[in-house]
Amino acid sequence: MSNVETNLIKPFPVAFSGHTLKYEIECICKIFLPMRKFTFLYDTTQLPADAEEGAVLILEQLGEQSRFWVQVQYRGQVMEQEQQFPACSPETEKQLCEYRFSAMLFRLLEEITDLHPAWGLLTGIRPVKKVQPLLGQGLFKAEVCEKLHEKYWIAPEKLSLVYDTAMVQQPLLEKTPKHGISLYVSIPFCPTRCSYCSFVSHSIAQAQNLIPAYLEKLCEELKIWGQLVREQELLVDTVYFGGGTPTSLTAAQLEQVLTAVQENFDLSHLREYCVEAGRPDTITSEKLETLRRFGVDRISVNPQTMQDHVLETIGRKHTTAQTVEAFRMARAAGFENINMDLIAGLPDDTPEGFHDTLEQILALDPDSITVHALTLKRAANLFAEGEQQVHNPVEQMVQESMRRLPEHGYAPYYMYRQKNTIDNQENVGYARAGKESLYNILIMDESQSIFGAGCGASTKLVEPCGRITRIHNYKFPYEYIRQFDQLMQKKEQVREICERIREQEAEK
Repeated sequence: MSNVETNLIKPFPVAFSGHTLKYEIECICKIFLPMRKFTFLYDTTQLPADAEEGAVLILEQLGEQSRFWVQVQYRGQVMEQEQQFPACSPETEKQLCEYRFSAMLFRLLEEITDLHPAWGLLTGIRPVKKVQPLLGQGLFKAEVCEKLHEKYWIAPEKLSLVYDTAMVQQPLLEKTPKHGISLYVSIPFCPTRCSYCSFVSHSIAQAQNLIPAYLEKLCEELKIWGQLVREQELLVDTVYFGGGTPTSLTAAQLEQVLTAVQENFDLSHLREYCVEAGRPDTITSEKLETLRRFGVDRISVNPQTMQDHVLETIGRKHTTAQTVEAFRMARAAGFENINMDLIAGLPDDTPEGFHDTLEQILALDPDSITVHALTLKRAANLFAEGEQQVHNPVEQMVQESMRRLPEHGYAPYYMYRQKNTIDNQENVGYARAGKESLYNILIMDESQSIFGAGCGASTKLVEPCGRITRIHNYKFPYEYIRQFDQLMQKKEQVREICERIREQEAEK
């Protein structure tokens, strides 16, 4: 085993002295070392004696000055930097101290690894939220980009991307109804598990016996949510079926859940009804007819790639021909808003293969295209493959999508970032004008409450004061079924927060 492989397995130690500012420091380290685990040592100025790599961050108070000192050891190199600033305390000025340490650590890691992340210091998953306050100040594009570059060192192409996304979102967010909520319905089953996937999903073959009981409890939860929505005089703005693969259910099972939504919620104010159809091999004309009959107006047909050998590598049991057939079937069924998901950086894919995938997708002419950068998560099988996945042409693929899709009339309308994304890239949804997914925009903007039904679903309650409360359902179907009554007791907390939201709105 090479030294590189050995170090990949070893945790990367990070030592702190004079502070405990772990979160942002870890985020910066993960930008440059996405496959590594980290250990954290406190109240020490030295790394362990046997450590060949690591970082030390020291904050020392020197009268009216604060001394920030950072050292990085990596692959036989040692680099350090020291700066002094007017006295500041990590207890009272946490964000300022975090920023200073992050900037110093970033520059050292950038030099020692020779990597130059296009998102710079920005570690959050919602870059668009950095733009919106600046737009609120009446700043123009050049001014917005200058301020963000000055603080976060973001590359020009990413600044344009995040600004353009914010501009598409702004008029749509202004139309968000007062007292509106979104409803998320979780169908946590798939035909098979893809090698890159870390979602809590279960293959139909393994979970077949659980499905009837799961759907019974899901419909019961939808009834409880419906009662709460009526009681609080809320409006259902968007509905989103996700998973998993919702169309892994039979047409009759889909109808069971769709009926529960229809019977328990007033859908007359609905702006969007989306079902993540997902895997092409699960889509049938009967299921599409069922979705249309219940008012679903947006679906996703997600090939991820149009290269058959890549599909085989990642464990998807369908072909590109089935993707084309499923898409055309959906058009024939009357769907006028169809999204297609792609993943840049899949194993065995190449820039040439991704280019061909884009060309085939553009030929189908979907209404929106979402391009995900491959993210390696610890729950996914691919994570174990290690450093070989880091040296991946995903950046080249993402750049091509950024260039080609706008040429064909698609504009970026929502985006988010994730940890352990290859080349520190982002996930971007592109859409034709008027075909944007409102649910996707709202979940990233965090400006509307979302009620989650089903296992693995999260409820997000957004208060006017800015506080956000998240309430999570159990991850696994058997837990959800077995402990359903206990889980439903959490709805009382939702009711209390909804009443608090009303009080805050009344005070305005």
